[in-house]
Amino acid sequence: MMNLEEEIVKHYRCWSGSDALKIEKIAASGSYRQYFRVIGASGSIVAAYNADVRENLAFLKFTRHFRAMHLPVPLVLYSSPDSAFYLLEDLGDTTLYSALTKLRRKENYIHPDVVKIYLKVIELLPGFQIIAGHSIPFSYCYPRPAFDRQSMMWDLNYFKYYFLKLARVSFDEQLLEEDFNAFTAFLLEAQGDHFMYRDFQSRNIMIHNNTPWFIDYQGGRKGPLQYDLASLLYDAKADLPEDFRGQLVNHYINTVTKLSSLEETNFRKYFDGFVLIRILQAMGAYGFRGYYENKPLFLQSIPYAVKNLKTLLDRDHIPVKLPMLMKALGEIIGNPDFSAIRATSSDLTVKIFSFSYKKELPADESGNGGGFVFDCRALPNPGRYPEFADLTGKDRLVVDFLRKEPEVDAFLNHVFSLVSQSVRNYTDRGFKSLMVSFGCTGGQHRSVYSAEELSKYLVEKFNVKVELNHTNLKL
Repeated sequence: MMNLEEEIVKHYRCWSGSDALKIEKIAASGSYRQYFRVIGASGSIVAAYNADVRENLAFLKFTRHFRAMHLPVPLVLYSSPDSAFYLLEDLGDTTLYSALTKLRRKENYIHPDVVKIYLKVIELLPGFQIIAGHSIPFSYCYPRPAFDRQSMMWDLNYFKYYFLKLARVSFDEQLLEEDFNAFTAFLLEAQGDHFMYRDFQSRNIMIHNNTPWFIDYQGGRKGPLQYDLASLLYDAKADLPEDFRGQLVNHYINTVTKLSSLEETNFRKYFDGFVLIRILQAMGAYGFRGYYENKPLFLQSIPYAVKNLKTLLDRDHIPVKLPMLMKALGEIIGNPDFSAIRATSSDLTVKIFSFSYKKELPADESGNGGGFVFDCRALPNPGRYPEFADLTGKDRLVVDFLRKEPEVDAFLNHVFSLVSQSVRNYTDRGFKSLMVSFGCTGGQHRSVYSAEELSKYLVEKFNVKVELNHTNLKL
């Protein structure tokens, strides 16, 4: 089995001529791509691995094209001969979504600084769609060269099979298929010869040096202008106020009008239709990741998508009859279970500590007591080897050592199972705090590694806040 971190070290050395000092895995997203932050003598970069080489080639080709057009996308530093790995400029960790949520003080409130960023994003979007879109190499688009009927049917069937069926929403298969055909025929009437970013949403927009930068456009293809705007404005958990969406639509139309001819009435005629197909595609993704792959975090977006559906259908601006689809959507909107999923969204904070048994156990500042204390001293000890003496459980050499030991893997699997049970129970009961501590002899290797691994596991598996504290490591 390929060791990704070893491969990344090799490619980093090939690019920089020096060794990586530190590698940190970046939390997984909704894709199967894997990202790592690599720190070396020249600073920090991002390394990516994706076995889908055609998707990588689309990303790399588009990135170079956008850079040539002076659009804010990361610089490609290196790509491996087989294009499975590539290295990118590091744009940091702040996304538009994280900035939005961090500064959100109440529902229907958008901080003025975030408003400015959204307006700037709207101004930059036509640069991708129209300016760069006129000369972009569409032959590299993957998996389809255009958002055509086939693409639309894929999205609609994704919604049918991974949301409607898995959520047990009733519908007549033949009548729904007829509605899908009518709906796609309507959408295909819209002009579709621009570059469609495809996944233009707040988590794919980085805030770097107080300006927006753009990532994850490898699914781009030829398509209509409305789709990307719909994706941004009806991004589920961003939960933008409807009046703010209207302001952004107007700003977008004014911006595009300065670049090319745009018939506003025609644009608005099809806009809500593209809002709908984007919402359905997203709900298919939530169903696939949440119901099928059993990743509860993705289910947290469903209530927001349902809220968007209700807002959209109340407007009644889609001028095509879709009786069976509307019946199914009405059942979703009217079913309190889909809104009740929000109740499982957790305010739970899991505080994870590493410590040395030569010192005191970490104090429980919550006042609740309980939690877990795991003794790592029965695990193989890297501290007995001179080459690891000055390293910690966060360093690659120590990580590699511990990952090769079957006892460590078995230990952590038991830990994950026990802690997961408490996280689910505490979340259901509305508890706010859970404490998990790992101790070893020096608080430097095994306990640190175990705390780091649990943190990564919980961040990927659950919608909880994780606070990590290594009590025996120097900052």
